[in-house]
Amino acid sequence: MSLKKVLLMGKSGAGKTSMRSIIFANYLARDTMRLCPTIDVEHSHVRFLGNLVLNLWDCGGQEDFVENYFQSQRDHIFRNVQVLIYVFDIESHELQKDMHYFTSCLEALQHNSADAKIFVMVHKMDMLPEDRREPVFRQREADLKKIAAGIGKMDVHCFQTSIWDETLYKAWSTMVYSLVPNAGLLEQHLTSLCQACCADELVIFERATFLVISQAVLRGHADPHRFEKISNIIKQFKLSCSKTQAQFSSMQVHNAKFSAFIEGFTTNTYLMVITSDPSIQPAMTLTNLNAARAVFEETLANLSDATTEQAAALAEEGAAY
Repeated sequence: MSLKKVLLMGKSGAGKTSMRSIIFANYLARDTMRLCPTIDVEHSHVRFLGNLVLNLWDCGGQEDFVENYFQSQRDHIFRNVQVLIYVFDIESHELQKDMHYFTSCLEALQHNSADAKIFVMVHKMDMLPEDRREPVFRQREADLKKIAAGIGKMDVHCFQTSIWDETLYKAWSTMVYSLVPNAGLLEQHLTSLCQACCADELVIFERATFLVISQAVLRGHADPHRFEKISNIIKQFKLSCSKTQAQFSSMQVHNAKFSAFIEGFTTNTYLMVITSDPSIQPAMTLTNLNAARAVFEETLANLSDATTEQAAALAEEGAAY
């Protein structure tokens, strides 16, 4: 088992718990309105792809708690961190204080977990007029990268997000992908399978969250957000199925321009195949998928790269908190 410590931080009301609940607890966006503010630190272990476990620390953003993180609990909170996800509320009227807390997080990481990956979500972008979103985000991104560069040349990955569209899936897919230790090998296998199927694109989705894990693209497409849009659509469809006591198994779409298959692939994944060649028969595609299952099952089963001692240390940290 590979246990990864992930800190989820940001001011109270920024949307941290809402996005976590949508991705990992199957909430619909409209259902997050009933969530209560997080008190202190809420721990959860989220199993992902079978062997990869996210040790998620959802840190309450009320001012008293935040000050406590940096004063009396600094080493405990920021030790052995693999990923920091910091959420900014684009509507916040306390930007200076938000930036101060973010700076304090980076300084604590630099001291305790210098190799941690840093992801920033500039959240609730749907609250801005569409023509202002890109320039506002780019300015915020530049400010954040400047802060990070001044602390220790830390690399910060920024995303504009909203719980109402596919941007949330894009950001979280990128974050989780960064934790998959043999992602390169997985992509090599997927590219080989894509060529064998004479497909335009293959995409692997994690079964529970429907986040994008890997992709192989032999023929491009104009929409760069298409995979995350599909994640959002299928996740919502799966939830609708569960409400009627049904389970999502597979889907096929055929028209004059392409054929699309979404099939249960391995124990922990779904696979989407897109083909535009009308001469490719669906039966041939499904035969290739069946033949490749064992290879991918083995590859995904070998995700664990953490030692037993590291995993035990992280588990003990959370239990002692």
